[in-house]
Amino acid sequence: MKRKTLPLLAAALALLGLLLVYQFYGGSDVPAGQAPLVRLDDSNLSALRDGFNQSANAVRLLILLSPT
Repeated sequence: MKRKTLPLLAAALALLGLLLVYQFYGGSDVPAGQAPLVRLDDSNLSALRDGFNQSANAVRLLILLSPT
């Protein structure tokens, strides 16, 4: 590999890493009228369970996505 391409490749990889960090940990915007996004953890899991169980007569869909 040429000596000139190594710094360019390192800079491109660093930029890609920063973009991925921003994508997964940066702020999230939602369309107008939509409820804000929520990260599930131990403190708000019971609220999700209660809301899910209250709508037992309606169609319910729960999708969990993980980047790993």
